[in-house]
Amino acid sequence: MKKHAKILATLGPASEKTEIMNALITAGANAFRLNFSHGTHQDHAARIQTVRQLAAENKVVLTLLQDLQGPKIRVGLMKEPTLLTIGDTLVLDSNPEEGTARRVHLPHPEILETLHVGDAVYINDGIIRLEVTEKQAGTLTTKVRAGGTLSSRKGVNVPGRALPFTALTDKDKEDLAFGLAQGVDWVALSFVQRAQDIEDAKALIQGKASIMAKIETTAAIEDLEAIIAAADGIMIARGDLGVELPTEEVPPIQKKIIRLCRDAGKPVVVATQMLESMIHQPIPTRAEASDVANATYEGADCLMLSAESASGDYPVEAVSTMAKIITRVERSSAWEDLLGARAAISQGTVADAVSAAACQTAKIVGAKAIVVFTESGSSALRIGRHRPLMPMVALTPYAGIARRMALQWGVLPIQVEGPQDTDSMVQLAQKTMLSHGLAEEKDIVVIAAGVPFGQKGSTNLLRVLTL
Repeated sequence: MKKHAKILATLGPASEKTEIMNALITAGANAFRLNFSHGTHQDHAARIQTVRQLAAENKVVLTLLQDLQGPKIRVGLMKEPTLLTIGDTLVLDSNPEEGTARRVHLPHPEILETLHVGDAVYINDGIIRLEVTEKQAGTLTTKVRAGGTLSSRKGVNVPGRALPFTALTDKDKEDLAFGLAQGVDWVALSFVQRAQDIEDAKALIQGKASIMAKIETTAAIEDLEAIIAAADGIMIARGDLGVELPTEEVPPIQKKIIRLCRDAGKPVVVATQMLESMIHQPIPTRAEASDVANATYEGADCLMLSAESASGDYPVEAVSTMAKIITRVERSSAWEDLLGARAAISQGTVADAVSAAACQTAKIVGAKAIVVFTESGSSALRIGRHRPLMPMVALTPYAGIARRMALQWGVLPIQVEGPQDTDSMVQLAQKTMLSHGLAEEKDIVVIAAGVPFGQKGSTNLLRVLTL
């Protein structure tokens, strides 16, 4: 395994050809994102089929993540683009007629009802900033505090307000049913505001995929720990989050979320604008390289590429560049020092004690790897909290569980037949490590598992094995 931190590449027009997708895998992509804000079901079905085909041909485990659009808020249609300047008055109303320089339709009556005088409204990724100065039935009068060009269907953000929306729209539910039928491994929920949004999604997904909550609203930040507890993983979606929060707040929030996810044993993905300039340039800016490096130093499980790989001019170069930065960081002593200095908080359980002991034992004896047998993936997550510097080879009888683990920090998932007893477990560990070229005879590995076999979430066995 070349790197501990994983790469999630978004598929799109620039990367949907089989040869390009194959090159992304070779360059270092571990998982692929399907953005359901764009494309048809037919488009996504073709991409899913290609990923599965290439995974089989390359004998690698790849994760597919379905990213649902969520309740995106937009203004209505404008007669023509209009320049708003500071001090102008703009009315937001329920009138579906085309907008003018004085008024625009906001086709979300819940927002017109929820907002009050003094609240902020941001349009077009925060370029246009309004303040509500008057409220009447179905109408908000606002003053322009930061100007810009207003055109049709521009996005709207309402920082500091929890809105009466659920995370799943009717479109999302249709897309979700399609994605589950196609066998996606993760489902990312957009514009999550509260932990209940996760529970609502769980009721529909029924365990068929893991749930990743995207943190991109101030409401989500306020309910952060409950959301992390409810979700299977977290995505730090810095685009909309950077609109709703002051720019200087995003880096410390990112660090906080990564730390909380590590303590909770939940995978965390850092997303948005990581190598933005590589959409049109073959090399990144130095600031972007530092951004990727810092997320790696912080211990993020996975780093994501959006337009860089979906619609950019250099999708393969973007993945390759990210992989090179991650690999270089992970060779540095500073990376080891930082991971060691941020020990995960003890959970006070037998399973966590055995997981911590597995990592410490592997370090002391110079183990080639930690081999973990897992039914649900929870044992690998538990060990991963402690960020062992050697690879974690996660053996599971289920292909779906193997794919879900492929975006987790430091894990090399392999599907095997489940062991029946400790003797067959040892034999299987030895056979797998040697046959996959992961170790040689006389190398040491540390085995972690739960007994009795077949019982989920019971890491309670530790064994040191010389191959």
